[in-house]
Amino acid sequence: MEFSQRIAGGSARNLHDRRDRGARQRGAGGRLDRAAAGGGRGAGDRRGPGVGARALARSGLSNLAGAGFAGLAGLAVTWLVARSLGPAAAGGFFAATAAFVLVTAVARLGTPTGLVYWVANARAQGQPEVAACYARIGIGPVAVAATGLGTGMWLVGAATGNGALQTLAPFLPAAAVTDALLATTRGYRLMRPTVAVDKLLRPALQLLGVAVLALAALWMVVPGSAWPLVWALPYLPALLLAGYALHTVQRRQPVRRRRTSRALRSAFWRFTGPRAVASVLQLALQRLDILLVAALAGPVPAAVYTVAGRFVVVGQLVNQAIGHPLQPRLAERLSAGDLAGAGALYRTVTGWLVLTTWPLYLLVIGHAPLYLGLFGGAYRTGATAVVVLAAAMLLATGCGPVDLLLAMAGRTSWNLLNVGLALAMMVGLDALLIPRLGALGAAIGLAAAVATNNLLPLAQIWYALRLHPFGAGTLAAAGLAAGCFGALPLAIRALAGTGLVAVVGSLAAAVATYLAGARRLRHLFYPQGGPHAP
Repeated sequence: MEFSQRIAGGSARNLHDRRDRGARQRGAGGRLDRAAAGGGRGAGDRRGPGVGARALARSGLSNLAGAGFAGLAGLAVTWLVARSLGPAAAGGFFAATAAFVLVTAVARLGTPTGLVYWVANARAQGQPEVAACYARIGIGPVAVAATGLGTGMWLVGAATGNGALQTLAPFLPAAAVTDALLATTRGYRLMRPTVAVDKLLRPALQLLGVAVLALAALWMVVPGSAWPLVWALPYLPALLLAGYALHTVQRRQPVRRRRTSRALRSAFWRFTGPRAVASVLQLALQRLDILLVAALAGPVPAAVYTVAGRFVVVGQLVNQAIGHPLQPRLAERLSAGDLAGAGALYRTVTGWLVLTTWPLYLLVIGHAPLYLGLFGGAYRTGATAVVVLAAAMLLATGCGPVDLLLAMAGRTSWNLLNVGLALAMMVGLDALLIPRLGALGAAIGLAAAVATNNLLPLAQIWYALRLHPFGAGTLAAAGLAAGCFGALPLAIRALAGTGLVAVVGSLAAAVATYLAGARRLRHLFYPQGGPHAP
């Protein structure tokens, strides 16, 4: 319990001490974990990292499929907007939606991580009534903050004449509260609501709405406010379904309602406070550069940069898909002091991330002009920016979910420091390079920030916990991806040229070789000898 004790402090520390004594009285073993999983479902995780990885894989596969759909849907939305509106108008749309996502991150108050962490810890101690208290502590303030920020966003849009911001502002509370509700269900180890609502339903409705407008634009003039409206409307059904999902899971665990104590509130917000700032800064790393390009270079370079970096969002969704089911498991293991189990999960998940994302990044590096040409000839100028961003993402994925591990270990203040330094580096480089280089300058700034935000916490995790992501699975996945999607296409290109037949042939050969190699080496991607280890 050392990590929770460092965070909670004071009266919350005494609360955790009482839980520890209760755990020892119950045997501090299988019975406690069975209680944590709600009737024995989590007990298997304690039998060894191989079993825990298999449970994580089952949760992650559906999440990964949902993330794949969400990534493709987002890419399709970007393509439709870029094709239908042209670079100038598309740049305005992308800047407005980036601002919406950034303000939503502020409204969340860092609660997604806090809710997963504290609900999972309460379950690990066999106290579902405390888990329900944490849910009430986190969700209410998000609704209040989101309403205030949404009002402020509407006023800014009215004052500046930005109709897109005014259109998006009323949907901000729905977006923020939905995230908090879904995070709470993940604390109960339920991934299906997140997959169904956030990865499938909302992206599908956004794509459908934008597609209808794109078709209508072929025959008539579509009002500019219609594009952000159809993009934001899906947050309303998402809110209703997320609320229903949490109500259902809490109804299945009937407990005596417990009064929310000051100790619980203090522990929750001491942990969540630094994470609230860090989550905003983290999202600023992903979205602020688009706003900076629009302000310093104009809407056309902003559209080029958005299109150039759209593939990064696909990789981030994969990271989230695997990271969401990992969060409660890491929290439970670290709260029990099981560093060996946490390290095994960390190395295993990093191998999965490299295995699933490196082919995308290497393909984009090798075929940047072709990728950008899909959005229109005007976007081909961003080819060098694509290469820079893809190289940065190779590094980030190779470090694994290091920021998540740092947060689940209770080092949210360290996480805040890391993200703050990375953001400062990005803003400084952007201010210096965007006026000269446009989209390429923004890509260089983001790449430097990504390196800082991964290498620094990687060193901290090794210093504090002696954990690292470089297991056999990580190294095997990296070598396999580099060979199949790096060296092999280069060799085919040298022999057959760069024509369409050569490109298709190299892609087919790379995919076939990669799948065969991954199957051959599959035992390396699970701890303790493979997916069927006892």
